[in-house]
Amino acid sequence: MKALSVRQPWAWAIIYALKNVDNTKIKPVLPNDAPIAVVLFAGGGGIEAGMVQAGIRPVIAVEFDPTKPELSRAIAKTHHYNFSEYGCRIIQLTVQEVAQSGFLGFPRRPDYLHASPVCANFSQAHTAKAGKGGETTDDLTAALAVAEAIRQLQPRVFTLENVPRYQNSQSFSIILSALEQEGYSVNYSVVNMADFGLPQARRRLVLIANKGLHVALPSGATPCGWYGAIAHLIPTMPDSQLLPKQRQAVEQFLATNEPTPLLLERVGGRNRMKYKPGHLPCNTILRSHFTDHKGCNRSKFADIWLPDSTVKSLSIEGAAILQGFPGWYEFPKEIATAGSIIGYSVPPIFACQLFMSAQSIFKGAKV
Repeated sequence: MKALSVRQPWAWAIIYALKNVDNTKIKPVLPNDAPIAVVLFAGGGGIEAGMVQAGIRPVIAVEFDPTKPELSRAIAKTHHYNFSEYGCRIIQLTVQEVAQSGFLGFPRRPDYLHASPVCANFSQAHTAKAGKGGETTDDLTAALAVAEAIRQLQPRVFTLENVPRYQNSQSFSIILSALEQEGYSVNYSVVNMADFGLPQARRRLVLIANKGLHVALPSGATPCGWYGAIAHLIPTMPDSQLLPKQRQAVEQFLATNEPTPLLLERVGGRNRMKYKPGHLPCNTILRSHFTDHKGCNRSKFADIWLPDSTVKSLSIEGAAILQGFPGWYEFPKEIATAGSIIGYSVPPIFACQLFMSAQSIFKGAKV
């Protein structure tokens, strides 16, 4: 398989445009004849936000996690609030259930079909290795349902996003086989989304497949630091106090470095205190940062230390920007739900580039 990479003159124009629209609160208006998309495992709509920014209309999104039904319903409600005006219908069933119905009511031959299967069993934090005890029946049936969607819907372009270990799974092999059988040209690679303008280090497996034309990712964006992305919000964030391990981390940093803004995680740093200087992308944002082991809200999930010793608590709005969400996306007030949407989502700023590259190639080919 070829790695995802392409250098096109329009890639810089895309990146320039993204830097100018990312923080806007003006919601895109799409023409009636905009390309359409179907999304499986939609979550709160990170991929859809990127699609809309790229001029693509999501028309159906499937979102339901039977292991977290209340959270899934809350996420689906937020999805509906943000995308219903584009005519997007949210289906609160599992992808397996929708496949069993034969994808009744779904458009055939949509321009785009995207899937982000649940990745918990393949994540780095999971103790079992993917494909060797970690992969479950649910993972396999989800992959079979995605394969069936490819066969029945015959999208012009199919995209998939997951954690890097997913590429070693039987589930991924099932999807690859379906694409090959249906005559798709496939490209996939593990990418760091910080290389695409996201102020966050986030490594993910990304696949793009299509028939007839070679579609790949733009590349060449300069990584940006977390501080520059959210500096305008920091004065409005609530004051905070560092935990003992955070204070120790700051002292250790200052022992060998000049003072600079630091983003310090409050959770997840059992082996070492996780922090990032302002000029670097932040660490990967996870759902677990925002909720405790019972799924309840964390009142604080990360802190910002400034050289004048001011300490601020990172806000949901700040975390959303670090995840690449546009300013027009409206989050629910509950931190556990909002944080889950952020942690689960494909970063919209990355998704926008992915689909803008496909759109540009299709328009150039006039097909």
